Parts: sequence; structure tokens; C-alpha cells
Amino acid sequence: MSFRASVVTLFPDLFPGPLGASVIGRGMEKGAWSLETHFLRDYARDRHRTVDDTPSGGGAGMVLRPDILAAALDDIAPEEDPRPRIVMSPRGRPLTQARVRDLAAGPGAVIVCGRFEGIDQRVIDARNLEEISIGDYVLAGGEVAAMVLLEAVVRLLPGVLGAAESHADESFENGLLEYPQYTRPQAFEGHEIPEILTSGDHGRIERWRREQSEALTRQRRPDLWARYTQKP
Repeated sequence: MSFRASVVTLFPDLFPGPLGASVIGRGMEKGAWSLETHFLRDYARDRHRTVDDTPSGGGAGMVLRPDILAAALDDIAPEEDPRPRIVMSPRGRPLTQARVRDLAAGPGAVIVCGRFEGIDQRVIDARNLEEISIGDYVLAGGEVAAMVLLEAVVRLLPGVLGAAESHADESFENGLLEYPQYTRPQAFEGHEIPEILTSGDHGRIERWRREQSEALTRQRRPDLWARYTQKP
């Protein structure tokens, strides 16, 4: 069974966007994964197709109603649906490569794209929505964040990216940032490709790459470096 993504959104026309291009789009064409969007307003119950209301307790903006979102989720992903239910939220747990790998190994995901000031907490709790963040900043809505999550996941699916070794040494896969990459021409604006990379000595090359990864991680991501050096 291929990976099946269902996205609940107020802007279905934004999809597939970049997910329809390059290797990710070709993976969809080959059937490695599928994407369906669901317009939240289709589940509204009034003639104005209202999906939001003012926040209880006062404050600016609007909040997505729990009854409308619950109706959408129950229709799209009934109780027996094994896919995790995710809502993209800046207050969620940070998205990690480990979580991406877990999702890629599963049957798919149901992703809610928030808008306005947020989503009524009761539907988050009642429908067991996992809150995931792609960074410490705020977007206008969850659509772009959902695309980030899906691209990270889909590229790991069998047959999408190509050979497994294509991503084995990437940043975060082994707890380190990726080493610098080079290609022809040999000289560029007075700078040469490091000699070791053209030496043909694969043992030395691997050691150099490891050293570069460790140095970059130590300098740029001390949080990752601390976890890496504490591994048993």
C-alpha cells in the first residue's frame, strides 16, 4: 500500500504546489504516494459556510470551530483509519528527521492546516491531533508547513529519491550536519576542490567527511553536537 496523505485546508488550490514537481511529483505519478485535499468549508452547516468564531474570553482574530473540524476528520479518517492525525502548529513539537522516518514507514497521514488564531482545543484533544512545528516562527496558515512535512516524508519512500545511499549521509540522518559538497570545475574563482576528494583514497575521504561533519555540527548546532557526543 502506498503512502496516503489527506490534507484538511481552507485553501485546497494551494496543493500540490511544489509537491507536484521534481522527484516528489514523479513519485506521486508512479503511485508511491497519493495526496487528497479536503475543503473545510464543505463541512460547514450554514449558508455562509462559516468555519470559525470569536475566541472565548476575548481577544483578536478568530478560532476554527471544533464541531466543523471534527465533522471533517470523522468523514475523512474514521476511527479505524490507522493514519496519525496531525495539525501543523508553531506550539507543536519540532519536526525531526526521526519523526519523518517514522511517518514514512507508516500508511500515511491526515494533516490539518490551521488558520486565524488557532483551533479550538477541544477538537485537538478529542480527535487526538498531534501538534507538529516546523520552526520557531509563525506563518499565516498551516499549508506551507504541511508541504514541508510531506516533502520530508515522501522523499524517503521507496522508489521516490532513488538509491537508499542518496540520503544516508544527509544532515540529521546520523546525528550530524552534512559535510561540504564539491563538483567540477576543479578551480572556481581561485578556489580548488580539496585535494583529498580527488585522491581516490576512499578511506581518507570518509575520514575527512566525518571530520567536516563533526566540525560543522560543533560550530553551528551545539544542541545536536551535545546529543551526538553523549551517545553511548
